Amino acid sequence: MAEVRISSDVLSAAAHSHIRGLGLDKDGKAKKIGGGLVGQEEAREAAGIVVKMIKYGRLAGKGILLAGPPGTGKTAIAIAIARELGEDTPFVALNASEVYSLEKKKTEVLMQALRRAIGVRVRETRRVLEGVVTEIKYLRKRSVWSPYPQIAGVKLTLETKDDSMSFSAPPEVAVQLLRLGVKKGDVIIIDAETLDVRKVGRAKGRGTKLYDIDITEEVEIPSGSVEKTKDILRTFTLHDIDLSIAAQRAVFTGLLALFGGEKEISDEVRRKTDEIVKNWIEEKKAELVPGVLFIDDAHLLDLEVYSFITKAMESDFAPIIILATNRGMTKIRGTDIESPHGMPRDLLDRLLIIPTRPYTTDEIREIIRIRSEEQEIPLSQDALEELTKLGSTHSLRYALQLLEPSRIIAESQGRIKVEKQDVEAASKLFADIKTSVKLLEKYRDLMLY
Repeated sequence: MAEVRISSDVLSAAAHSHIRGLGLDKDGKAKKIGGGLVGQEEAREAAGIVVKMIKYGRLAGKGILLAGPPGTGKTAIAIAIARELGEDTPFVALNASEVYSLEKKKTEVLMQALRRAIGVRVRETRRVLEGVVTEIKYLRKRSVWSPYPQIAGVKLTLETKDDSMSFSAPPEVAVQLLRLGVKKGDVIIIDAETLDVRKVGRAKGRGTKLYDIDITEEVEIPSGSVEKTKDILRTFTLHDIDLSIAAQRAVFTGLLALFGGEKEISDEVRRKTDEIVKNWIEEKKAELVPGVLFIDDAHLLDLEVYSFITKAMESDFAPIIILATNRGMTKIRGTDIESPHGMPRDLLDRLLIIPTRPYTTDEIREIIRIRSEEQEIPLSQDALEELTKLGSTHSLRYALQLLEPSRIIAESQGRIKVEKQDVEAASKLFADIKTSVKLLEKYRDLMLY
């Protein structure tokens, strides 16, 4: 039987769904465009060395800090590192502000994130649906709670070399397909029992559109039946198992109905999980898969959290911890101590710091082109140049944010392709940060304080 990997912790960040790796050649040198990434060659090469250190087991006790201006690809590089480590490597993205929850202690939020970033790979035989997507139609319905249509499911047709099957799938499948950016011509696998979806790549020889940039991998069209049995390398996370054990105990004690929802998990439950996983590994039924915990805006953390992270790095079962910041010299949160990036120096000493730089005009143009093709927004050359100019004079993020408004304006004029005038109209309606600040200054006497 064939074998496939499915992860229970799908890589998030739909805006970065095109990223497949760091885009390095066999010598570790970054291609100008590779793996879905553009530019940042030095940072990508440094990340490539980090990946080798991780694979050789030489990153113990250390973490990574991505430091650079906003919109310079820090999140993209973190995702690319996870991709390089394996397609089922757990990737957990956390903004530093999420640590300060009203429902959970800071240490509990971090502990859950850490355990979500550690996978347990188990081999199972599963029933799956596999094939090329030849038809895909999302079903929507109106809700009494919202004026906007909600995803109600999806109608799919999958084909192999020997078979074809049409069926309807529930909302949880539709949401995954949207998040993964699945389109006609993509080869996908759906676990028939858990409904986990995996996008394998773009089918060869089906007349599908393939771009001249290295975004999506071409794969062979599957053979045999659409519905089949396969050996699955299924990756759970320690947190998945924690929740399962906690839920079983809650039902047993009659507390689940009373305390529904995900709350703090006891140390006893986590010790039980660790014991189970240890037995699986000893019996060779499973293997541990250290993942990536990415914390953005890390300068917003405080001394207690930094201390927790430092201790976590020294653990035998710690994930790879990647922090990101766009700050220079600033005060550590809750103190009057100024420090580089707003972080304690003893933590900085444990971090491999990878700087990112602003993109060049040519890189901005290529990133916009990749994103427009990924979102299926046709751009004229003049529209691409106008967005590139806005990306250079304002910010790359601002230019990317104008893609969808520009498409809507073009469609309202009966055009499929976005033209320069559509981009100009969108830029007049939506302000960037600099323009917004100027407007606030102009009308500050009218603003409420």
